[in-house]
Amino acid sequence: MSVPAPDDLTALRAAFATGELTPAQHVGTVLERLRRDRHNVVIALDEARASADAETLGTELRRHGPRGPLHGVAVGVKDLVDVAGLPTRAGSAVRADASPAGTDAAVVARLRRAGAVVVGKLHTHEFGLGPTGDVAVTGAARNPHDPGRITGGSSSGPACAVAAGHLPLAVGTDTGGSVRIPAALCGVLGLKPARGTLPTRGVLAVAPSLDHVGLLAADPSAALAGWEALVGASTRPPAGPPRPLRVGLPRDEYWTQTEPVVSDAVARAASALEAAGCRVTTVATPLVRQLAETYMPILAVEAHAVHADTVAERGRDYQTPTAVDLGSFAEYGVHDHERARRTARRLTARLTAQLADVDVLLTPTTRVRATPLNRALATVGDARTTVAAALLDLTLPFNLLGWPALSVPAPGDGLPVGLQLVSTGGDEHVLLDLARILWPQMRPSASIASATRA
Repeated sequence: MSVPAPDDLTALRAAFATGELTPAQHVGTVLERLRRDRHNVVIALDEARASADAETLGTELRRHGPRGPLHGVAVGVKDLVDVAGLPTRAGSAVRADASPAGTDAAVVARLRRAGAVVVGKLHTHEFGLGPTGDVAVTGAARNPHDPGRITGGSSSGPACAVAAGHLPLAVGTDTGGSVRIPAALCGVLGLKPARGTLPTRGVLAVAPSLDHVGLLAADPSAALAGWEALVGASTRPPAGPPRPLRVGLPRDEYWTQTEPVVSDAVARAASALEAAGCRVTTVATPLVRQLAETYMPILAVEAHAVHADTVAERGRDYQTPTAVDLGSFAEYGVHDHERARRTARRLTARLTAQLADVDVLLTPTTRVRATPLNRALATVGDARTTVAAALLDLTLPFNLLGWPALSVPAPGDGLPVGLQLVSTGGDEHVLLDLARILWPQMRPSASIASATRA
């Protein structure tokens, strides 16, 4: 048996079961790859503990069998999420002297209990306040498909590390798309669960009412294993009477203004789901633009509250783009926030009713693929827009709605495209099931995947 790739969870589990590979060997390979990483994804490695944990888990595996599908498997963690013994620096000079965390974040503790080996902290856009992944005191993360392009953010390191083939799974956070955007641009899966499903204890806040913890995964098997390690395999909703899954394809201009290669990928995915037995219909979401307009007042007021004291004390230590954003956030007040929250709640109720006849929405994840580093503007159709808007527009509505959303990669003429699946009923498992259906047809091509293994 050949040695499995370090990001191939199915092959790793099989090799562990036969004894042809041990957790210690796997973790050693992952650590070596991360030490040699060329994409600027690594913030800190926890080599001593990871190696010791892998040895312990190997012994446990031989004596008692696996705890679950992540037993002995290496995972990485975004540097907004606490890992005991490592500082959480959030990509910022503001936290350069942060002390090591005393305890794991709740999600990290759950992964350890499931047998995962936490190997270290990975790159983030500074304080999670950006969708590009190129603003951090440690410099920009670089897309494995083209190092001259952005990874997306703010979970830049987790997406990039998985896309580069270093490991099968990583933890990220998502406040407006920060798991799904880099997943789309780097060509991996990115799951934002329903609001409140995963605890945010031990995670630095960005905007608390919008913050979600999520996962980046190399393939649907890894995504499912990571999800069930965090919430338990018994949480799958009971199956109802058999019927075709109803997939809604929004045709409002809000969703269709994309690069042509992105809209082509969505059309292919819709055909693939229909061929698999889903009932695909077009739907209208006329309220989504109004909903999206509530995002900035909510984000601005909550993020400003998180940073107000630090800005006053150490404003010069922020990266310039972050400082500019935080300064603009101060223009919004508590009444703007309250009004936006009321509007968002009202529109959530109306959109939920309007979409009651579909189980899942299929949309693009982003309007564009990965753009060159230091590019502020993008062309979408005949219009010019900011890169930030082109990345965030299609993901942020689901942080406001709180619905689970999964970005699934598809080939896109040399750069990956993201397909966004959203469960209107709050069921993450149905999204993972659809990803498994799409994977054989929509996964990035072998040539693209092999290019990211270096």
